Amino acid sequence: MENSGERWLIVGLGNPGAEYEKTRHNLGFMLIELLATRLQTSVKRVECRSLFGRGEIGGKLVELAMPQTFMNLSGSAVGCLMSADERQETSLLVISDDIAIPFGTMRMRPKGSHGGQNGLRSIIDHLKTQDFARLRIGIGPDHPLTNASRFVLDKFSKNEAAELPDILDRAADAIETAVTSGIEAAMAKFN
Repeated sequence: MENSGERWLIVGLGNPGAEYEKTRHNLGFMLIELLATRLQTSVKRVECRSLFGRGEIGGKLVELAMPQTFMNLSGSAVGCLMSADERQETSLLVISDDIAIPFGTMRMRPKGSHGGQNGLRSIIDHLKTQDFARLRIGIGPDHPLTNASRFVLDKFSKNEAAELPDILDRAADAIETAVTSGIEAAMAKFN
């Protein structure tokens, strides 16, 4: 696999286990699986308590990871991946769901706070920095919630599930744009 020396670590957040597979909180895993399919690779090797694989986007090495530590403990897996191979925060991109933004809306940012997302909070705590890119995909409902924890662990509604393939395709396009053209280009096109 040739590449220009630049590489990205793209981490999708979610929860391991069949019972969480198609839940709102596992959008990060779903997007990593779609990227792996596009890149004709697999994310099956175990590294740092994560499922891990490699591919290439636009001549750049892309490492895909799905921490198997559960969402709220994602930082330990990501911290291990970052230190295991002397990866740089500037080439880390984390994918998470976000209950605070409307369903299907995307927000790419070069850095920022956790915004209440516990997986991002765990990563920030472990890396001791907020200076890494993230793509947040909205799962926010169009109605008030009585139990946010239950909502994020529920499966998508029928209407949401119908829209999901298009949302994931756009999100994969956003990741590919970020890798080939930079975070700002992806923000301008997809936010």
